[in-house]
Amino acid sequence: MSTDPNSNKPLEGDAALIRAVGSFALAAAVMNIIVGGGIFRMPAALSAQLGTAAPLALIAGALAIVPVALCFAAIGSRAVATGGPISYLGATFGSFAGFIAGSLMWISNVASSAGVAAAFAVQMANLVPWFAQPLPRVGLLTALYLLLFALNAFGVKLGARAITTLAALKLTPLFLLAGIGLFFVDWTQVSFAVGDLPSWTALGTGMVLVMFAYSGMETALVPSGEVRDPSRSVPRATMVAILLVVLLYMGLQIVSQGLLGPALAGSGVPIADTAGVLWKTGRIVLLVTACISMAGFLLGNLLGSSRLLFALGRDGYLPHAYGRVSATHRVPLLALATHAGLAWLLALGGTFDALALISGGAICLVYALVSLAAWRGQSTGLRERGEPFVLWGGPLVPLLAVVAMLLIVTTLTGKEWLAIGIALVALVATYGLLRVVRR
Repeated sequence: MSTDPNSNKPLEGDAALIRAVGSFALAAAVMNIIVGGGIFRMPAALSAQLGTAAPLALIAGALAIVPVALCFAAIGSRAVATGGPISYLGATFGSFAGFIAGSLMWISNVASSAGVAAAFAVQMANLVPWFAQPLPRVGLLTALYLLLFALNAFGVKLGARAITTLAALKLTPLFLLAGIGLFFVDWTQVSFAVGDLPSWTALGTGMVLVMFAYSGMETALVPSGEVRDPSRSVPRATMVAILLVVLLYMGLQIVSQGLLGPALAGSGVPIADTAGVLWKTGRIVLLVTACISMAGFLLGNLLGSSRLLFALGRDGYLPHAYGRVSATHRVPLLALATHAGLAWLLALGGTFDALALISGGAICLVYALVSLAAWRGQSTGLRERGEPFVLWGGPLVPLLAVVAMLLIVTTLTGKEWLAIGIALVALVATYGLLRVVRR
């Protein structure tokens, strides 16, 4: 029988977490969650919007996302507690700013998880038509989220290993398709000329999709309390992952346009159809890859988003039960169950297209806030552990990131703003109610 007087106390806060995630696993997590569901639909959508000039949206997106990634690397090396944007904004602008950032991020993460899960069900229905029926679809989504919960519930080491394995399984065929396909591209179907853009409005619309496809690093970086040497691991993993993703996306867009031509715009599964041109069996291989990719995205989304709820509970924005972890595996079980359950419900009745727009808009707002936090943290000399990553040019990089994000969100419609606003107001009301009750 234990004689430790603290043995029966609930395990709470970052001190209860295990630092088991290194640079390689963190980079794999960032790539795994970015290369999720969006890439398997993006080439066709961009082609429909921009025609042969679609690669310009990816270049513009890269120019927008690289400053954001630098800001994440900078503030992530200074504020190293679990919570990601919550910790970043909380450490630089105060607790309410951290709550707003965390709320927007969670809105984005729930919507993206549900949207990708819905797309996963569509991919599975293409492989096994039985899953297109209502009851088998419900059973598939239920089994999917139960499996995701189980993989995360048995410890961060198991979750990190599963993420690294899934990243390798899905990224290998995608990089092979991009690399081999370049030798067969019809370059008359690809243009980098600004004059070939249908309109600037079309470019803006394409940018919303590109930013959704590029998003994900913020979720992968939430479990900073479980990262070894975060002041070195976070900047290194972030920049390596972002650069590889930009190269991969550009290659896949060019290869898809060069092999499918005008037919790309009407393809429901553009990456699989592109692979089918090179190798007939390749279409099936890439459909399977899409399912693996989406499962990997959902696993990483649940890992990061549960730690986001953990941070909200730890900091008093939600009931303290969310800030506790299990005694055996040191994972926040209540946070895992809450995020998985809500995403499962939305996936049952939602569609990828509608949920992706909400997620993309909310995450651009988070990126703008984190960029401001990076400027504030560097200007005030914030440092929690280790030597921080310093942004060149002082406020220049954060300013570029903020301006880019604000320009992108101006393309959102009233429906997306309404959905984000209603969810945010509900969370702020909950925050206010908890504050009153605790007083």
